[in-house]
Amino acid sequence: MNSCQNSDCHCRTDSMPMVIQLADSKPPTGDSLTFRIENMDCPTEEALIRSKLSKMPGIDHLKFDLIQRTLTVFHSSGNVDSIQAALISVGMKPALIDKVNSPSNSLQQSTSFITESRKKLLMLGIGGVVAAVSEIMAWTTGKESSWEVMLLSLIAIAVCGLGTYKKGWIALKNFNLNINALMSMAVTGAMLIGQWPEAAMVMVLFALAEEIESRSLDRARNAIHSLMALSPDKATVMQADASWNEVEIKNVAVGSLVRVKPGERIPLDGIVVSGRSSVNQAAITGESIAVTKNPGDPVYAGTINETGSFDYRTTVEADHSTLARIIKVVEEAQSNQAPTQRFVDRFSKIYTPAVLAIALSVAVIPPLVFSAPWVDWIYKALVLMVIACPCALVISTPVTVVSGLASAARAGILIKGGIYLEQGRQLKSIAFDKTGTITQGKPVVTDVVALSGHETDGLHLAASLAARSDHPVSSALSAYWNDQAQNKALAPASDFNATAGRGIKGRINNKWYFLGNHRLVEELGICNAEIEAVLDKLEEAGKTAVSLCDEFVVLTVIAIADPVRETSREAVANLHALGVHTVMLTGDNPHTAKVVAEKVGIDDARGNLLPEDKLSAIHEEMLRYGCVGMAGDGINDAPALAKASIGFAMGAAGTDTALETADVALMDDDLRKIPLFIRLSRRTAAVLQQNIAMALSIKILFFVLAISGNASLWMAVFADMGASLIVIFNGLRLLKPLPLLRKT
Repeated sequence: MNSCQNSDCHCRTDSMPMVIQLADSKPPTGDSLTFRIENMDCPTEEALIRSKLSKMPGIDHLKFDLIQRTLTVFHSSGNVDSIQAALISVGMKPALIDKVNSPSNSLQQSTSFITESRKKLLMLGIGGVVAAVSEIMAWTTGKESSWEVMLLSLIAIAVCGLGTYKKGWIALKNFNLNINALMSMAVTGAMLIGQWPEAAMVMVLFALAEEIESRSLDRARNAIHSLMALSPDKATVMQADASWNEVEIKNVAVGSLVRVKPGERIPLDGIVVSGRSSVNQAAITGESIAVTKNPGDPVYAGTINETGSFDYRTTVEADHSTLARIIKVVEEAQSNQAPTQRFVDRFSKIYTPAVLAIALSVAVIPPLVFSAPWVDWIYKALVLMVIACPCALVISTPVTVVSGLASAARAGILIKGGIYLEQGRQLKSIAFDKTGTITQGKPVVTDVVALSGHETDGLHLAASLAARSDHPVSSALSAYWNDQAQNKALAPASDFNATAGRGIKGRINNKWYFLGNHRLVEELGICNAEIEAVLDKLEEAGKTAVSLCDEFVVLTVIAIADPVRETSREAVANLHALGVHTVMLTGDNPHTAKVVAEKVGIDDARGNLLPEDKLSAIHEEMLRYGCVGMAGDGINDAPALAKASIGFAMGAAGTDTALETADVALMDDDLRKIPLFIRLSRRTAAVLQQNIAMALSIKILFFVLAISGNASLWMAVFADMGASLIVIFNGLRLLKPLPLLRKT
């Protein structure tokens, strides 16, 4: 029976591998279909698909992931064919995700993609040469509407622009004015007013810019795909006849015995059974220093076995490994819109119609009211139509957010969603649990103080009760008893019970005994001056004092110390450098809390806190500082983690409950990752602001140039697609890792 001893309870078996369950908000109910759409990588396609599918009966919700080119349709209609037909009708190429994930189909798609890419480059080369020849002929002869120039221009437009015209026609049929529709109208308008060479060159430049943009976005996709490539496809598994054979990891059952040789990647999560080695866990924790693995230690899929060979028993299936969960968290996080992205999407819905209305006014009002030349003002309107596309503005946020999330994942920081990546910069205060967060969570017994002459019996009775609890303090006491008593048999305890924030009790030889903290002794009414003196002396030394009592007297006081993590002091110092206030919330006694806080430099320490007290403390911090974080690893921390603006869970030492409740997981339990997260958040916010400012500035500049007649169609294409490329490359800068410690 596993029970909690006090409010710092963690209730975790160290031999179990960590589980990543950063649950997002509940998805819409009903059935769901996930499609991979290879030609969906821009907000243009998203808007077109959303416009088409949202009108269909039975469609409840659409979830887009432009970076991974996937669409999840939540529906109640059950008509898969009609959904696929609707996607095909708007020019998409949908494939159910399970079909895409099959090895044969993946190979076919990869080959198809390479062939298609080469074909595009060839067509762009031909179209570019033909368009350049038409431009040279028009310039040398001065005849832009000669049949030779017109023919060459039409060839260039046909070679490079048929796809754009097709997409533009589909968009117009669905009353969606995306970039393809705007570009089609602009090029057609240019031909109608006799600007044939320019129409050809604009179409070639647009096709070239789209290809460059698509290839640039692949860098963001590769940031996630690189995680997927970490896990090997096969594992060496022991068979029923004791032989070893290679088996695809998807076919390896839980409980199988797997052998890993030096230099190989570990294929699945599990527990080491035999052998000893050093394993590089950088893929999971972000820390490149190898970790020694002995029998009983957990190992994770995607990590590298550096030295010896060992056998381990798998604990989860391939699609539930820690690495698989990390990938899932990153993918789901980047597909959930961040606040800035939601703002940009709302703004773009107003921006495009507004600019188109202005373009129509520019084309019509000056000629009708002021008798201005029609051709000149129609040309200016066509330039405005190209500028009207908000692609650069809309694409800037998802690329920036996914780059930030991928960079964090590489550093061993799992962020649940873009909202937390953006919100991290606003943190003004961080609250920490003590045991397992500030400290290592592996306490050891330092003192045994006998009262009333019961040292031997007291320790024996305390160990008998502690054997029924999974709390780290109980584990330390049990280990100490085994060392001292040389495995002497423990007394059986019945009627065992635990009281949160106080301790445990049980009946031994028909007599009640209690094992707990200072508060428990006081509530039993058996605390006196002698007991207080002993407890205060131990607690002032920074130790946790646990008392064994019967119903009338304290028999033995046992002191336990939990070493502080080596990185805790550096983490707190870095938070202070960032202007963040720190506080420690613990169920341990106030004296110990104060000593530990002083060791690591924490501003404020509060002890004797029950889970509900921690929740109240977080509420007080939020009233005082606004945006507050909470870092913890135990079940008792879950309410405070949920209440805080951002909850940080210790990914390796933390319980499943803490991991599920938290918004961010620190995979290697290194608290220095919290200031790193804040710095990454500030950097992401700065890049988002830069991208929005650059996109809008370029649009405004060319808007003025177009009205004044100083911008041409090809310049507008450069402005529009150039802005998209600028914000994409600026967002990709976040993939460059930040140093763990700030140099001051």
